[in-house]
Amino acid sequence: MISKLLVANRGEIAGRVLRTARGMGITTVAVFSDPDRDAPFVAKADEAVPLGGAAPAESYLRMEAILDAAERTGADAVHPGYGFLAERADFAAGCRKRGLVFVGPPPEVLAVLGNKVEAKRVAAAAGVPVLDGVEVAGLAGEDLAAAGDRIGFPLMVKATFGGGGIGMRVVGDPASLAGAVEAARRQARGAFGDDAVFLERYLEASRHVEVQVLADAAGRIVHLFERECSIQRRHQKLVEEAPSPAVDPGLRRRLGEAAMAVAGAAGYVGAGTVEFLLLGGEFWFLEVNARIQVEHPVTEAVTGLDLVRLQLLVAAGEPLPEEATRARLRVHAIEARLYAEDPAAGFLPQAGTVHRFRVEAPPGVRIDAGVADGSVVGVHYDPLLAKVIANAPTRLEAARLLAAALAGARLHGVANNRDLLVGILRSPAFLAGETDTGFLDRHPPAELAAGLEDPAAARLHAAAAALAGQAERRDTATVYPTIPSGWRNNPSQLQRVELEATTGVHVVGYRFDRAGNLEALEVGGEPLPGARLWGCGPDLVDLEVGGVRRRFEVHRVADVSYVDSPLGHAELRERPEQPEPQRLWTTDDLHLADRLGSPTGGPSAGRGGSSVGSGGGFGAGPSQGSPGSMVSPLPGVVRRVVVGPGERVEAGALLVVVEAMKTEHRIAAPRAGRVARVLVAEGQEVAAGTPVAVLEEADDG
Repeated sequence: MISKLLVANRGEIAGRVLRTARGMGITTVAVFSDPDRDAPFVAKADEAVPLGGAAPAESYLRMEAILDAAERTGADAVHPGYGFLAERADFAAGCRKRGLVFVGPPPEVLAVLGNKVEAKRVAAAAGVPVLDGVEVAGLAGEDLAAAGDRIGFPLMVKATFGGGGIGMRVVGDPASLAGAVEAARRQARGAFGDDAVFLERYLEASRHVEVQVLADAAGRIVHLFERECSIQRRHQKLVEEAPSPAVDPGLRRRLGEAAMAVAGAAGYVGAGTVEFLLLGGEFWFLEVNARIQVEHPVTEAVTGLDLVRLQLLVAAGEPLPEEATRARLRVHAIEARLYAEDPAAGFLPQAGTVHRFRVEAPPGVRIDAGVADGSVVGVHYDPLLAKVIANAPTRLEAARLLAAALAGARLHGVANNRDLLVGILRSPAFLAGETDTGFLDRHPPAELAAGLEDPAAARLHAAAAALAGQAERRDTATVYPTIPSGWRNNPSQLQRVELEATTGVHVVGYRFDRAGNLEALEVGGEPLPGARLWGCGPDLVDLEVGGVRRRFEVHRVADVSYVDSPLGHAELRERPEQPEPQRLWTTDDLHLADRLGSPTGGPSAGRGGSSVGSGGGFGAGPSQGSPGSMVSPLPGVVRRVVVGPGERVEAGALLVVVEAMKTEHRIAAPRAGRVARVLVAEGQEVAAGTPVAVLEEADDG
């Protein structure tokens, strides 16, 4: 058996592998980059070795540094997780050369299957249907156009190596082909060190279905049924489930036999996934992911197996155990991927600090997380925060359970796709099993998430944030602690707080009597009927409105309040208060001030609702520099500068390409003009809102 395992990866998959290894009594080693020094997975390992650097090329792609770490710590095996070096034949060969067990297929198998074009040849030779494709090495101009015509439009440009949707482009017309090939090559080169791409027939409205396979060194192969991964954005999966609602027992048998035929023809050993496109009752081979998949937990849920444990057993030379050869479908399972991204802005990746991460895990729910409170989401790695998986006897129950777990999660501090996921899981189309790779084109994110915004809930969340803020100020007050909360020198006036949210600005007014009881509560000038405060603190507001009592959790960071309740969640930023108009003090005011001991001889409790932090509007971006400047909408690395100073450009012309978290964003000219200045250089890191170029009116003279 393996005695000491080094995990050559990061984030949630590193934590996942470490958990199983330690459960098998295997000592564990993690490796980490500079940004990951305090990441949760590092603390889960028995030992950890720093790799230095931040970008993958400086850290998790440094093969020799990782192999040296294995030797230095006395590890006898390496698990590559997924991504990074997981499908690199040269890394597997390096492990073999140093006497380390590589938890995955042999390097010879990886060399074949890691090349998607070669993998298609293997599948075709095994009698498995494949899509038409053309390699484009050395093709340009008319030759490239002719290759596109042979395939037909729309077509897909795909990176020959690697995975994760990187280097993939759908091309709808011949005029866009050359640009798509160039962009795919550039992205593939940066991610995989090889810019080879090929063209492939694109099937619209097809389903993405994959089959989990396991094979041992003796040549025994089994399949563990299918997963459907059709709901995607940027060709990356968002929701996966097993079994597929479109696969009946007969089709399941055919898919399983095809997957095992491909694995057998390639001499596969270990855990892997054979991917297909499904249209009606027909399917076509896509590729083999020669590693553990992101979505492997749904297969574990439906079979009751631990795929990482089986990987480790097979890697140690053990035969497939009986539980793997006799697996059956027991339940339905669905996985949702929580990403730091903004669906409303074209799924742009987001960076920032995770102030709070809490997802309840009742029976049937599993959370594989790569972040915790205080984690920083940077620009160098995939923006996956966590995977949440639910299983139940039926598909409908699993969807409801998963949606409830996500809706009740506490996710504070970085924009994420939680609302979109809940909207998908509760949508009639998803519940009816009407899913394919065009799902999000037919059901835009804004439409799916719209039903989650309740104006009545927004008003209550704003009221709770205002009351919690008042309680916090009362608890932290250093002068006149005997003044009743909410006391004012003009008791007829309400204290008012302006809170800004995505739903708009909410002006909350409230008043307490001299005994500290809530007398009045309104939002937007409209009283909340029957408002009664059962309890109130900086972190929890127990509020009854309209005869219904609810508890509102409030988490305040600077001037932002994150509110979670049975009604949902809200993020509200407190606007700075304006000075209250001065008025002449009355004799009663002066007498009361004397009794309270005011050293200033006047009332001391003024207007409540003072804000903390800056007064920038909610969602206000950084300065965009001088007029006419184009800015980067996301933090990242400048991969390409297309224009130079003085160049005339037309509307829509590409200026700069910024890459972050496996995403390329093209910054184009919004109008015709002349480039006055270029403010960035290739390879430069930029923050969101950084000006990249300045465009001025063209001088036609």
